[in-house]
Formats: sequence, C-alpha cells, structure tokens
Amino acid sequence: MKNYLEGQFAEKVEGFRLPRYNELPDMGLYLEQVTRYINGLICPIGCAEITPSMVSNYVKKSVIPAPQKKQYYCEQIAYLIFLSVAKNVLSMENISLLFEIQRATYSPDIAYNYFCNELENMLMFICGLKPSVDEIGATHSEAKTMMRSVIISASQIIFVNNCFNVVKSIKEDEENKQLL
Repeated sequence: MKNYLEGQFAEKVEGFRLPRYNELPDMGLYLEQVTRYINGLICPIGCAEITPSMVSNYVKKSVIPAPQKKQYYCEQIAYLIFLSVAKNVLSMENISLLFEIQRATYSPDIAYNYFCNELENMLMFICGLKPSVDEIGATHSEAKTMMRSVIISASQIIFVNNCFNVVKSIKEDEENKQLL
C-alpha cells in the first residue's frame, strides 16, 4: 500500500508549483478573490481551505497587514499563502513571531520565494520524486533554519493527511463493493 499512497501523492506534487513573489497578483484583490486564489493554489496538495473570516481575523489580530481600500496586494497574499500552510503545524502566536523574525532578517520577496522553493523541494523529496533534499539558498541563519523546520513539518503533515485520505477512499470503495 505504501507505493500506492506515495504514487497518489506524487501525482499531486508533480505539477505543484507556487507562484513566486513577482508572479503574485498586485492589482489589488478583494477578500473573496484572495481566498479563491489561495485555495486554488494550496487545496490541490491537500491543505485546508482558507476562509474570508479567517483572513479577517488575521488582519484584526495584526498577523498580516490590513488591506488598502479593502484590497489585498502581493505582500499580504504572500503572507496568507505561507500562513495557510504553516497553520497546520504552528499556533497563530508562533506564526506572528516567525513573521517578526522574517521582517527583521529578510525582505518579503526573498522570504516568500525561499518558502516556495523549500516547500516544493520537501514535497518532491517526501513523495519520492527526488532522491535527496536540495540545499536552498546561500545564507545560513537562525531564521532560515526555523523556516526550514516549519516547512519540513508542514510537508510531513500534508503527506500524512494525503495518505489518510487515500486509505479512507480505499475503505469506502471496499465497503461500496460489499454493498453490491
């Protein structure tokens, strides 16, 4: 069953690519548009949807910058994409702290692009599409080490959740066959 599970996950991951910072919408998206855009990116690999009320709470709690004239731009969208993945393994308090560390260490575009590269790197490795994990980036810092650890943890959770979904699907299929 292990090969079947990895195969199912590998199919999802093979075509997975997050847009880089300069590819994110920067014309201003309204709340519904932002959630639809982000969910279209993260749901295919099994991440839970982000809702408009979640985004509003992140703004209220100052986890992400407030929208400008009810519109969200590139930087806010980048934070929300990361948040959508990281919330699987971190508390909001720790995500806020990680954002503070990131702001003091790296620009939003560098931090977000590192996140994208590292998430894709880890997912490809976990599902067996590459033999080893690449070393991403040239610098070494505590902030980068923390981020990598978050991404490793989130990647493992994404993988395990996909495995459980496949197992549940197999069980449902077997139960349906017994009913026939």
